[in-house]
Formats: sequence, structure tokens, C-alpha cells
Amino acid sequence: MTDLPPPPTPSSGSGEPDPSSPAGSPGHSGPQPGWEPGPAGPQHGWGSDPSSAGPPPGGDPTQGVWGAAPPPQGWAFPPTGGYPPGPGPYGGQPWYPGPPPGWYPPGYGFDPNDALVTPPGAGLGGWFNRCGGALRRGWRQLVPIMLLTQVLPAAVLSVISLGLDPSAKWAAQAESNPSPALPDNFAVDLLSLLVVLVGGSLLVGLVQAVGWAAGTRVITQQAAGQPVSLESALRYGLRRALGLWGWTLLISLLIGVGLCFCVLPGIYLAFALSMAGPVYLFERHNPLGRAFRMFHDRLGLLLGRVALVVLAVIVGTMIPGALEGVGTSAFGTDPFTSAGTAAGAVVVIGVTSVLTLPAHLAQLIGLLVTYAEQRAHEAPVNTAGLAAELG
Repeated sequence: MTDLPPPPTPSSGSGEPDPSSPAGSPGHSGPQPGWEPGPAGPQHGWGSDPSSAGPPPGGDPTQGVWGAAPPPQGWAFPPTGGYPPGPGPYGGQPWYPGPPPGWYPPGYGFDPNDALVTPPGAGLGGWFNRCGGALRRGWRQLVPIMLLTQVLPAAVLSVISLGLDPSAKWAAQAESNPSPALPDNFAVDLLSLLVVLVGGSLLVGLVQAVGWAAGTRVITQQAAGQPVSLESALRYGLRRALGLWGWTLLISLLIGVGLCFCVLPGIYLAFALSMAGPVYLFERHNPLGRAFRMFHDRLGLLLGRVALVVLAVIVGTMIPGALEGVGTSAFGTDPFTSAGTAAGAVVVIGVTSVLTLPAHLAQLIGLLVTYAEQRAHEAPVNTAGLAAELG
């Protein structure tokens, strides 16, 4: 024994082992991590040099448990916050307000299965799928609408123009009179033809506006799962046709003026204003400004889609036009001189006009699906919302 008094008992939580505890640490049973049994003899602090006393190997006096690794920074025990338990590093987050992946609330947001709206990122394949779906769902209504409002008016105007075409009479007069003078009644005949062409084009444009509005309603309503009849679609087209026709005239005038300036400005305006018709039908205000904004905000996307539509329209109209020219030429320069040749020319014009039906369908469906895709890039939208806007 030594004359030195025993050291004071360390307080709980001081990090020093308690000699009165069997394991040397308060509140714990068994040896603590980091303690190794040593040789028999007096313990540190009992009859030895106090300066040699210290924590056992592996111990850290700043920690509550000898030899245990410090907890990660920011963690506490017992838990006072942080991520709740769950699978993965971010499992079970009850405070996150969004829906789980793959779930789309009805009436809001992007739905990858939307029948009309191509969501961002779906690409050209999604656009083609929605164009094909619109044709499959609505061809029974769209075909008669296009025949009545696009094919038939254009065929009638072609027949009238062919009957009033004075070129055959002018050619006959030029052969009989080799002098360089103008044919008789040249100005009157030319003016009459221009009046018929311009006036007829205006009336045809008004009837076509009825078809564009009616077809837009059919495609949108069917994509939203709502039934629509041919009669109700045509009534809607008649109600909206006048305003759509007015904007179409303005756009045609702008494109015509642009074509007079080295052609390129007219081509630019035709692409930049391609969305003006759908904008008017759905949004009812500022179709020119909105069309320009869509075109410049997503130039590559809109340019590619509209280029495909233009290509389909060019191919779908040039081939029937060439066939019409070849067919009518077989009946002479003036087929209306006899009933037989006149009937043959009318049949040729009617058949070739029907052949332009795919071009009209491609223009209507392609531009409408492109407009819906542009709206999806601006804000979350779906077919139900577009159908409500259409009225």
C-alpha cells in the first residue's frame, strides 16, 4: 500500500472509466470496445504514477464510448430529424409534395399517353404516332368534311376556270391573224377571268375555313374521349369560319407580298405564321404574334414539323395537278365545245381533285398536332384542356 489517497471518482459522462463499475464504464455491461485485458497488477491511478495515467489504447476521452468511431457529421442520436428510414438514400420522404413517378393526376400535367399532345422529349416518333391516331379515330368524319369543304369547292373552281379560259380563243386568233396585235376583247376576257379566279378563291377560302374549324373540333374532341357528330362539327365550323377566314386572308396577303421580294421572305412568313390558324381557334387572340413567338422560341422543332407537312402537301397536290393537266389536254384546248369532251374534262377534274384528299388531311392533322406539341413546351397542357379552350 502507498500513502497516496485514492483518486476522486470521475463524474458520469466525463469520459474516464469508473473503477466501481464492473466494466469500468457507467451504464454499460461487459467490456467496452478498445479495452484489452492487461497483466495482473495495480491499475493506473492506484498506487502508480498519476502522470502515466491515460485512456486505454483505442480510446478517445472526447467520446462517450471508448474506442467507438465518431458518428457522421450532422447525425444525432436519438434522431431529431433528417431522412426517415426507408429503402435507398432518399427513401420514405413524406414531406415531398409531388406524385410518385408514373402517376399523372387527371386534368393536369404531362401525360405520355395523351392522344393529341406530344410531351416534351417524345420526339418525332411521338408526333407521328399522334398524327396517325388522329386519322384512325376521326377518318369517318374528317373524310366527308374535307370532301365537302376542300375538294369539292376546288374542283368547282377548276371547272369554271377551264370553261372561261380564253387562251384557246386567243391562240386561234393568233393563227388566223399573224399581225402582232392583241386578240379581240383581250382586256375584257382577261378581266373576267381574273374576277372569277379572285372572287372564286375568296369564296373557296371561306368554305375551306369551315372545314378547318370543323376538322379541328373533330380531332380534339375525339382525342379527349368526347363524341362528336358530323353535323355538330360543321355547325361549329360555320360559327368560327368568318374569323378564321379573315386571318387567313391577311396571312395570304403577307406571304404573297413576301414572295414578291425575292421569294425567301414569303417562305419565311409561310413557316413563321403556320400556327396562326390553330392559335386563333384555341386562344382567340393575337394569332400572328403568338405564331411568331412559337416559331422563334423553338425554331428547329417547329421548322422540322412544318417542313414535313409542307412536303406532304406539295407531293399530294403536285401529282394530282400534273394528272389533271395531262387528262384535260386529251380533250383539246377547248373541251367545252361539245358535251362529250366537256363531260370527260369534268370527270378528270373530279377524280384528280379527290386524289388531293390526303394532302388536305395531312395539312389539318399535322399542323394541329404540331400546335399541341408547342403548347406542351410552354406549359403543362393536355387534350381535355385544349378541348375546353376550343369551346
